[in-house]
Amino acid sequence: MTDYLLTFIILSPLAAAAVLLLLPASQGLAIRLVALIGAGLTLPPSLWLCLAYDRARGGFQFEQDIPWVPGLGIRYHVAADGISLAMILLTALIITGGVFASWTRQDRTKEFLALLLLLVSGVFGVFAARDLFFLFLFYEIAVLPMYLLIGVWGTSTRERSKEYSAMKLTLMLLGGSAFILVAILALYFQGSPRSFDLDDLAKNSYGAEFQRWVFLCIYVGFGILAGIWPLHTWSPDGHASAPTAVSMLHAGVLMKLGAYGVLRLGVGLLPEGAMDWSFLMAVIATINILYGAFSAMGQTDLKYIIAYSSVSHMGVVMLGLASLNPIGVNGSVMQMFSHGIMTGLFFAVVGLVYERAHTRIIAAMGGFARRMPGIAVCMTIGGLASFGLPATSGFIAEFLCFYGMWLRYPALALLSVIGIVLTAVYVLRMVQKIFLGRFSEQDYPHLSDARTTEWVAIAGLAVTLIAVGVYPRPLVDLIDVGLHTIPGIHSPHAVTPFASPPVVPGSAVPSSLAE
Repeated sequence: MTDYLLTFIILSPLAAAAVLLLLPASQGLAIRLVALIGAGLTLPPSLWLCLAYDRARGGFQFEQDIPWVPGLGIRYHVAADGISLAMILLTALIITGGVFASWTRQDRTKEFLALLLLLVSGVFGVFAARDLFFLFLFYEIAVLPMYLLIGVWGTSTRERSKEYSAMKLTLMLLGGSAFILVAILALYFQGSPRSFDLDDLAKNSYGAEFQRWVFLCIYVGFGILAGIWPLHTWSPDGHASAPTAVSMLHAGVLMKLGAYGVLRLGVGLLPEGAMDWSFLMAVIATINILYGAFSAMGQTDLKYIIAYSSVSHMGVVMLGLASLNPIGVNGSVMQMFSHGIMTGLFFAVVGLVYERAHTRIIAAMGGFARRMPGIAVCMTIGGLASFGLPATSGFIAEFLCFYGMWLRYPALALLSVIGIVLTAVYVLRMVQKIFLGRFSEQDYPHLSDARTTEWVAIAGLAVTLIAVGVYPRPLVDLIDVGLHTIPGIHSPHAVTPFASPPVVPGSAVPSSLAE
């Protein structure tokens, strides 16, 4: 039965989207309930697969492999390892919270929720796909609905119109898709026999020059979605213009597709190419961390602060990935999960504040904690996780990323860790200006705290941040087992202070790191 759960997770949102299109627009409650069922049905099986995954056996499990176009080597092949399962669970949490965050939306709710569910179906497909044809198909399904979701339901800012943001995002991501398609076709035609299946491609031997240029295509193509500098400019505008649930998925999940693609395709299939470009990846990641943090410090619009914060935190993800050792890459995947939950919480709170105060300019706010104490607490928890406070998920994730980079490029690790200090500055300033200080009763007479459905979204994400931070061991171990499926991850040639047992090729992250 578990062999069909991945397909069930992929198809549940898609089936719900199809049902939504058949419902009359006047049936508001039915529309919301169908969307909630389509999203919510992905959460129990995602959690169950994480628990049922056989860590002793490792590798890809819950496999379903059906020939699709045998003559071209195309198969519907889905399976999951520890890395995939962590990302699938993240996606299920974010889409469920996103539907609750959209519960009060009144503008063409049916179409909005249908596109949201279509998008997330593509995201699930990317994380589960073991065939590059279907992986690319799911990738496009995940990206293209963003144009309508932002262009129709988004909000224009003083700097950019929503139509401009939607067009810029779509064109840049489609440009990245062109690089990805070139890399996929190169891998296909270089293989013998020709196949799109990742298991078959992993058996091929690729020359050093081939690996070098194909890895670069993969890094640029997926890196655009991951927000790498200087190809990140679509992201802040897209964040700022997107509706709340779309921002949650955009920053919480979609940007993770980029880092996942680099890890799964680039590092997994082309380890020599990854080694050749690792220093460049580390330098760009360091720039991302510092540039994003400094840019966030200079923003006055609340959404732009969170948007540039995402650019900085995705730099931490790519930094851990560039280390190419088990500790750093484990931290990279942990940071994907942590940042996904954290930024989903951030954008949910921003949406609630904007809905009540009708402004995103932090200088116009102050003292909001008097009227919205629950929202203030959730925002503070997200902020503490963003600069890696112990007992939040951000701590273990960032620690592993920076430690992994220290083992490879110590100078870049020291430089990039400055980002933690900068993050603390803009996060604490943001919380202070919005929720503390003098409250203007005259300007905000109807300010209120979260309501029932809104509580589900923000409280659930906040509790997840703390739960993973207090006890990260299950997630760290799950991800660590997944690293065994990535041959491009090399053990660091250094003695670690965590001693017993020492880190050796293919070993687990020392258990003391996960306590």
